[in-house]
Amino acid sequence: MWIQPGPLQGQHVSLEPLTVAHTAALRAALQDGESWQLWYAFVPTPDELEGYVQQAVAASAQGEQAFAIKQKSTGLVVGTSRFYQVDAANRRALIGYTWYAQSVRRTAVNTETKFLMLRHLFEQCGAIAAEFRTHFFNQTSRNAIERLGAKQDGILRNHMLMKDGSYRDTVVYSIIASEWPAVRANLLFKLGRHSA
Repeated sequence: MWIQPGPLQGQHVSLEPLTVAHTAALRAALQDGESWQLWYAFVPTPDELEGYVQQAVAASAQGEQAFAIKQKSTGLVVGTSRFYQVDAANRRALIGYTWYAQSVRRTAVNTETKFLMLRHLFEQCGAIAAEFRTHFFNQTSRNAIERLGAKQDGILRNHMLMKDGSYRDTVVYSIIASEWPAVRANLLFKLGRHSA
């Protein structure tokens, strides 16, 4: 597999390869904030969580990589994220399916999670691009992606059918390999570190 499985370690979080054993901890994180009620986000309901985790684990066996995000200060699993639509031939992958417990939003958790994933993709895997996608109306997600240093590539109109029957316009962002050194420096600055 192009993206090798394995934990990614930071100062604030550790990203553990997702397994079904993480389901109960993810359920507790999911119930902190009830993010599944956001109509424009693909966050599972508590009833959907078991299948969601099983699907992510199965996809990881096929070359994707899903993570359980553990906050080091508390030892709690506080969310999940993954590499998906992995294109090994063209050395690019999407980063997404990311959601967190309400209690860790607007903390260093997301910044360091994305830093660890991007560093792994560019420095260990030799990626030429990392891509992010989100709903046009998910302004919180769009702001977070832009704060990482990703640039908007465009909007895929009527790209996906949502649960409520509406169509999702998908905003596409990317970071390319030549941009990684500046993005890396900016993320380390945000995390209050000068090297990692």
